[in-house]
Amino acid sequence: MRIRTRLFASFREAVGQGELSLDAPDGATVGQAVEQLRASYPGLGPAVQQAMLAVNQEYVGPDFRLHDGDELALIPPVSGG
Repeated sequence: MRIRTRLFASFREAVGQGELSLDAPDGATVGQAVEQLRASYPGLGPAVQQAMLAVNQEYVGPDFRLHDGDELALIPPVSGG
């Protein structure tokens, strides 16, 4: 299945683009898709494990099952003080 992946802030900078197309196996979870992205784009680094995750503009957890045509957004953790 094909997933549209949107990357924000430091993730976009690490990959060099704000949107990717990801081919994932049927029934893949968000967590599996993130691991696939991390393997393909090592510049995402360990911060991707703490990313906020959204599918079709709804926040989800890593166990959420993806479907063909979904949009997965990775939003980096924000620190402040």
